[in-house]
Parts: sequence; C-alpha cells; structure tokens
Amino acid sequence: MSSATPTKAKKSIQPHRSRLYNNLVPVYQGLWPAVAKRNIRSAIAALNIPTDRKVLEVGVGTGLSLDSYPRDIQLTGVDLSESMLAEAQQLIEERHWHHINVLPMNAESLTFDDDSFEVVSSFHTISVVSNPKAMMSEMIRVCRPGGRILLVNHFRSDNPVIAKVVDSAGNITRHLGWRTDLDIHDVIRGLPLRLDRCYKATPLSIFTIMEATVL
Repeated sequence: MSSATPTKAKKSIQPHRSRLYNNLVPVYQGLWPAVAKRNIRSAIAALNIPTDRKVLEVGVGTGLSLDSYPRDIQLTGVDLSESMLAEAQQLIEERHWHHINVLPMNAESLTFDDDSFEVVSSFHTISVVSNPKAMMSEMIRVCRPGGRILLVNHFRSDNPVIAKVVDSAGNITRHLGWRTDLDIHDVIRGLPLRLDRCYKATPLSIFTIMEATVL
C-alpha cells in the first residue's frame, strides 16, 4: 500500500535537535522500549483503527511503535533525525512491512496536504520540539475532520506538589533537549480539537495518554 505523499513546498529543517538525537540512538534503543512501549501499544490498541485508514506518526524515531499498529492500514512515520529513521527503515525491511513508509520531516512544518490522514499519533515528541503548539497545529491540519489525534507524553502534573518537584529538574532536562513544564491544556487551547480522553495507564505513571477528535 502507498502512504500519503508530501506535496507542499518543503521548508528548511533546523538541524540542532537532529544532531542531538543522532547521538542518542544507541541509548534510545537500549532503554526507551522498556519505559515506553507498553503505554504506546495499549494506546494504539484502544483506538481500534479501522482497515485501510491512513495513519501518520509524528516523531517515529527508530520505529519503536511500528509493530503496535494494525497491519491493514497505510502508515507513514516522520522524524527529524535521519539516523533514527535509518534504524526504522532497516526494521521495516527486515519485517517486510509493505504498509509502512518513513520520511525525514520537521514536526512543526509537515509537508503533507491538509486532511491527508484519518489518524495522527505522536509519542514522547511534543515536549522536545521548539514549538509544541505549532506541532499540534500541524497534526490537526493534516488530519481530516472527525479524525483522531493520539498523544502519549509527559505533561505537567495537575498536582502542585508533584509539578514543583518535576519543574525543579527543568534546567537540566532542557539542556538534554526536552522540557518538563508542558501543560496539555495550553498546547490544545484554541485549536479545533475535542478532547475525548486524557488519562494515565496506571496511577503512578508519569505519562499521559490523550485521545482527541479533530473538529
């Protein structure tokens, strides 16, 4: 199956974060699956994505999530890091996944036409881009009205005590390329989106799962 093809004029991609992630590929592959994959798998399964839907994952990385999707969809993954995409492409070829395509692209300026996908997902990416609101706006733009948006990410806790503790680490984490103070309500405020579910897989999880519908 062929996935959606980017047709807008491609804007310049800023390389600074990409270089960081190129260096992090071995760490990402070694440690991140144990931390993140269970939430990602359950979140995708909960969407019950119908057959032949066009799905976009923004920030696909090395392809950690790819085997969690149904095989009867058309899946496109994009990421700023070409080193990570090379790992994802190798996995796609090894598994003979003909329904998946990956492309280098900036999450804040996607080069797809409006309304190109029925589902747009992103896992642990929106807190590492320079402009989270721009990324969310782009995810909504390329998703058809009535389509679904799925996020799994760390967001600032509603508990003021927990939020203060986590915020104290912000100066350190920002140097590593991600932020801890991102508020999900700030990210989606004013956008044509209906928030359907916002929950944690377990009470002690630091990650939030968000399901929403494009209006």
